[in-house]
Parts: sequence; C-alpha cells; structure tokens
Amino acid sequence: MRPVIRNLIGLAGFLLLWEGVSQSGLVSKNSLPPPSVVFPRLVELLGETSFIRDVIATVLAWLIALGIAIAIAVPAGLLLGSMPWLRSSTRSLIEFIRPIPPVALIPLIIMTIGSGPEAKITLAVLASVWPILFNIIYALDDIDPLLLDTARSFGNKRARVLATVALPHVAPFAFTGIRLSAAIALIVTVSTEYLAGSEIGVGAFIIDVYTTVSGMDEVLAGTIVIGVIGYLVNEGLEKLGKRVFHWSDTTRVEALS
Repeated sequence: MRPVIRNLIGLAGFLLLWEGVSQSGLVSKNSLPPPSVVFPRLVELLGETSFIRDVIATVLAWLIALGIAIAIAVPAGLLLGSMPWLRSSTRSLIEFIRPIPPVALIPLIIMTIGSGPEAKITLAVLASVWPILFNIIYALDDIDPLLLDTARSFGNKRARVLATVALPHVAPFAFTGIRLSAAIALIVTVSTEYLAGSEIGVGAFIIDVYTTVSGMDEVLAGTIVIGVIGYLVNEGLEKLGKRVFHWSDTTRVEALS
C-alpha cells in the first residue's frame, strides 16, 4: 500500500472517530464540534478577506523569522564549530539562553518593542536559531580529521578547505536544522500572536473567536489551517532535502541537538 493511501486511511479514521465522539454526546458539541460542522465553517472562512489577511500575516512573520534565524545561525555555527576556543568562551552564555522558553520572554518583549509583528518575529528567531546552530556545530565536529589533513597536505589554505571539505559535509546537517527550525518558528509565531495580544494573525483570530459564544468551530478551523501549513512546509522541505542531498541520509535525522 502506497504511503499516500495509508496516510489518507489514517486521516479518514481520525475524522470518523472525531465525528463519532462528538455526535454520540460523550463530549458537548459546543466544546468539540464535529468535522461536519468545522470543515464547512473552514470553507466559509477561506472566503473571508479578514481571515485570509490573518493567514498571510502569520505566514509572512514566520518566513521573516526563519530567514533571520538562518542568517544568524549559519555563520555563527561555522564560527563556533571551526574555532573551539570561541565555542568554549561562549558556551556558558549559550547554555543559559537556550533553555529559556520564548513565551516566558513575552512580557519583556512587549515592554521593549511592543506587541506588533516585531514581537512574534523576535521570539520565533530566538526559538528557531538553535537547531540550525547546533546541527552545524555537530557536523563540523563529525568531519573525519583525515579528510582535513589530506586537503591541507595538498597546500590548500583554510578558506579552501572550508569550502571544499567542510561545507559539503555541513550542508545536509544545516538543512535538517532548517527543517526543524521551520516547525518551531511556526509554533512560536502562532503562540505569540494569541499570548501577546497581536492584532492580526491566525493566533489572534483564534483567541478572538474563542471568547465568543459557540466559537469552537472557528477555533478548530483556525487550528486546522495552521496544521495544514505546518504539514505542507515540513513535507516540502523534506522532499527538497532528499532531492538536493540525495547522497546523504542526514536530512532524515529528526534531531541532532
């Protein structure tokens, strides 16, 4: 059975179970509307300009955050991975900042830069920079020293060794980090939208309709949209990674940090 067919069967089974639980009365329909209610409402929302604007705002903030995270993590990872003394000097600072949950910084971010798009972008960058950074550092540590010594023995300078030996080895690991960071950035972006009181975005839409009477169908519809976006992003990046780095199985590693 092809993977697509198996996935569709699993999805159909989940929707049938959801419909059955809601229709049976085990859970109130106001608390858990059935798919037969949620999906028609989702179709209606996709025809509303305001909802489309919220989706675009979320996706745009996510893209900006991911781009900034890549721009920061790639050079930082190369520096820290190739200079052990620099990594030792910054280890305490990195290990202090890395475990801090981004949502715990929401009050600080709101006080300093406000609750606009800058807040969710900043927090998404802070959360998504680490997988890329540590995957690159891991990749540089994983290079066979014999390869480096061989390249140097032919008279290649440090920059050429980095370009011809290190970067090809690092690239699949960095791409895996980007795929992980893409999901993290989306999660933090939406979370910040409804925790920081953003005026626009899917997260802001969800928190607004949650406070209305019988608004759970719209809450679930918004949640489904985010889930679909996340799924498409992950699937797209995974297929791209397998095509570009078909010679490596690194892009299938779920986490290296």
